[in-house]
Amino acid sequence: MNYLQYTFPAAADLQEILVALLGELSFEIFEEGPEALQAFVQMPTDVGAFSGEVEEIVAPFQVEFTVLEIPYQNWNSIWESNFQPITVGDFCGVRADFHAPMVGVQHEIIINPKMAFGTGHHETTHMVMQLMEDIDFKGKYVFDFGCGTGILAILAAKQGASHIDAVDIEPPSFENTLENAKINQVSTAVHALLGDLSVVEGSGYDIILANINRGVILDAFPTLQQKLKQGGILLISGILKTDRELVLAEASQHGFSPVNSLEKGNWLAVRLQH
Repeated sequence: MNYLQYTFPAAADLQEILVALLGELSFEIFEEGPEALQAFVQMPTDVGAFSGEVEEIVAPFQVEFTVLEIPYQNWNSIWESNFQPITVGDFCGVRADFHAPMVGVQHEIIINPKMAFGTGHHETTHMVMQLMEDIDFKGKYVFDFGCGTGILAILAAKQGASHIDAVDIEPPSFENTLENAKINQVSTAVHALLGDLSVVEGSGYDIILANINRGVILDAFPTLQQKLKQGGILLISGILKTDRELVLAEASQHGFSPVNSLEKGNWLAVRLQH
């Protein structure tokens, strides 16, 4: 299926705000650049209606946008060519299979992103990985909500988690998680699911990872409370710093207490305790 590329000329600070707001729609990938934000979505059934929703979101910021149809394979090749290895201190490194092996890190993760989100480059993913460093995953039962490429589920497995359920509503993310789990030799621990929270039958998780967006997280708090065992850990990200009080107030209503948090750019990641 072909994709649409939406391009929004905007400064870096505004780009981060747009990512958070547009993340409420069905965009799969965001690419932040020095002068413009690019967002990619599978070809909608009604392009006009979808663009109308986009217009409503960006209109208050007086941002004009252009739309370009991108063939799947061509877009994918461009994405892969721009993917560079990253490290999170000496805790872990992330690379594609066409990069040289990494040294000096505890955990090396190989991610071939295809059309799925999550390579560690974006602030939200990077911060969740940072928070994961201080958590004991050995033998733990884990749920990765909105798994994208499967990067967080794979990292949890490499830290010793015994079972990770990883769910995403996007078929490319589901397929990419399966592929990346196999590449990283953690397929026995990572169990990918296609769908929303309703397809996740597990409960009593020790740790839940939710790197999505504000709207999804706010709506999911009641279900996540049910699925996380008492004393369990919930890591959330994909939230703007300006939404901190709103999100934490809602979290408190569902029995979650903040333990610590990280900020990077305009983004926030929080470790919560049930």
